[in-house]
Amino acid sequence: MNTPMIADKPEHWAVLVLPRLRVQNANAISSPMTWGFPAMTAFLGLMTSLERRLGADAGIAFKAVGVVCHDFEAQVTTEGFTRAFHLTRNPVGADGSTAGIVEEGRVHLELTLVFSVRLSTALLGDAERQALADRVAHEVSGMRLAGGSVMPALSGHRKRRPKPFLALEAEGQEEQRLQMRKLARMCLPGFALVSRDDLLASRLSQMRTTAPEANALDAWLDLSRWNHRAVQSDDGEVTWQTDPRQGWTVPIPVGYTALSELYAPGTVNGARDTKTPFRFVETIWSMGQWISPHRLKRLDDLLWYARTEGEKQATYRCCNDYTPGTPADTATA
Repeated sequence: MNTPMIADKPEHWAVLVLPRLRVQNANAISSPMTWGFPAMTAFLGLMTSLERRLGADAGIAFKAVGVVCHDFEAQVTTEGFTRAFHLTRNPVGADGSTAGIVEEGRVHLELTLVFSVRLSTALLGDAERQALADRVAHEVSGMRLAGGSVMPALSGHRKRRPKPFLALEAEGQEEQRLQMRKLARMCLPGFALVSRDDLLASRLSQMRTTAPEANALDAWLDLSRWNHRAVQSDDGEVTWQTDPRQGWTVPIPVGYTALSELYAPGTVNGARDTKTPFRFVETIWSMGQWISPHRLKRLDDLLWYARTEGEKQATYRCCNDYTPGTPADTATA
């Protein structure tokens, strides 16, 4: 389903790493049906905004982004199996009056962002690359990430935040493997989010052997929950068993699909941007997996990129080219 975007790489491809970013109050409601980690569209949006901020004169073009999560602290109240978001009432009028509460989910995060970038010839030197990496980190520190604020390093903290770096991509296969291993070690402990579209397709095929009317939504819901089944043994004893899962899999939004034609700028009332064409869309859902970076064999396994298709039935999709390897890579949870 995914088409590799980062193929036949030019000689000036590089890896930009922004390690251990602390993000406060990021958006935890990733779609109308999921909550938890921010949607991958937020990180691709950050990448696009960052490239625009730097400008063409910076000599860098962003192509894909990978995300490794080191810490996740959802702002929720837990009572047994029930969770509720911490909500606030904020003044909305000039007189200080408030409106009804609109549910806003928030989460504190610690992240490492890994970008695949293309550099100009002027940035091939070590000093030039480090200066650009420092500039990018400075720009990100003043931006919103998934609606949250990037926080400075804690003063007096016993461990200093690692410095950002920009390294040219290794050329040979063995050199690329060693570079990926070094990057993976730097990202530990943590978990990287990768795409598992294959799980959705295989579960749908499996369900249709007994329920021909099953659709993709049925398969998605089945993969999104823990399924417990009553099993009766030969002696009549009934026990409950939980279906195994292929690793730490989660339902995720991966983009949008068109619901309407593309309207000319300014023709739709209430649109925030009156200079850009407008289209009504709905969310595309799929499955993802949290996996330890040391299990990733290639840099492309970590990276997400944007892909658009079609005109009338357009899709705007976040794609990742991870492919399951050995059984250890998809260990049963």
